[in-house]
Amino acid sequence: MMFEQFKRRAETAHAEVHRFPSKTEAVDFLADLLRHEAPADGTSPAALIAPCPLLTPADRERLAALPGVSLDVTRERAAAATFGVSQMDWALADTGTLVQDATDIALRLVSTLPAVHVALVTTAALVPDLPTLLPRLSPAKSRHLAFITGPSRTADIERVLTIGVHGPKRLITLFIDADGITA
Repeated sequence: MMFEQFKRRAETAHAEVHRFPSKTEAVDFLADLLRHEAPADGTSPAALIAPCPLLTPADRERLAALPGVSLDVTRERAAAATFGVSQMDWALADTGTLVQDATDIALRLVSTLPAVHVALVTTAALVPDLPTLLPRLSPAKSRHLAFITGPSRTADIERVLTIGVHGPKRLITLFIDADGITA
């Protein structure tokens, strides 16, 4: 099963993976996560939510009503936010990698600057590997692709691995089984 392969690979890269049978359950989980884990001291946004076609206007309003959650993505807010939420376009089962058409700057800001990136993706967007994905891409439409495999990591010359130096320290992927389509 592709989802199990993705989950194993992503967790090996220190990502968290959750799967929900409906969007409602995924939004409930996200709301609980933001309510319980995001600081709501009022000095900076706890979370920024980029445009996500998966989220209805009602979903966005519900999440934006939580303390410290904003739909207004700016560089300054993204740098100060604890959570960034964005939608991924594809997921590669063989590597546990998320792929996003990040041509929109708001998507890049929420997936790279906050300490925690929450990625929403439909299970139907799961493909076996990069060769399967490549024919689906259009260089004319997707000018900036982001490939995300786990939290940010870097190693120095002595091979000391450090997490979160150049991006999020934590990656949480929420798969949604939309329209009864599963992988």
